[in-house]
Amino acid sequence: MSGKKGVIAIDGHSSCGKSTVAKDLAKVLAYVYIDSGAMYRAVTLFAMKNGIIGESGIDEQNLKAQLNDINITFKYDADAKLNETFLNGESIEEEIRGLEVSNNVSAISTIAFVRHRMVELQQAMGKEGGIVMDGRDIGTVVFPNADLKLFMTASPEIRAQRRCDELMAKNPADTSISLEAILQNVKSRDHIDSTRTESPLKQAEDALVLDNGNMTKPEQLQWILDVLKERNLA
Repeated sequence: MSGKKGVIAIDGHSSCGKSTVAKDLAKVLAYVYIDSGAMYRAVTLFAMKNGIIGESGIDEQNLKAQLNDINITFKYDADAKLNETFLNGESIEEEIRGLEVSNNVSAISTIAFVRHRMVELQQAMGKEGGIVMDGRDIGTVVFPNADLKLFMTASPEIRAQRRCDELMAKNPADTSISLEAILQNVKSRDHIDSTRTESPLKQAEDALVLDNGNMTKPEQLQWILDVLKERNLA
């Protein structure tokens, strides 16, 4: 992007490849990539490890009392070519991608005080521009004046298959990985994300829709770069 570095907001459904294309785009533009979903996953993992999530649900008072003790940072590992998420100085990138965190993250994300705190942190991260951020409410709540807003989607079945393939590639010996369970998780998260009271998932009025169900990763990236060029933003 020419001149002052801007803000690119990418929203969309779970497991539709937002993070992957956002990371690739950030590299091409020499922007900072911020995974807002990983921030909610980090809070979820913290809650799981500290007994805040149990059979009876979430102990919201306990979570609220400890929320300011949660420090989330991001770092790009140039050797491994991976973006890593850190919770209080500890790398949690692998832990937060597991199904247990996935099954609890939407419930954590519906809590108003959690969302308010995460939005505060995200807005602070993007204050100087030069960022690509993906999530559920980036273009509608976090950065309503973003220079480019995208809304990504694909069918639940395609998203579940992609997520299953990803987990199998990382853990080929894990027999507990089930496409049926992942599909159920995807559909459940879609429902929770789109119907929650606090900052529900919805397409910003000025967002461009990118249905990537039949697109490769390079095709998605090129599609976005073409849009940026058309708008004289690249």
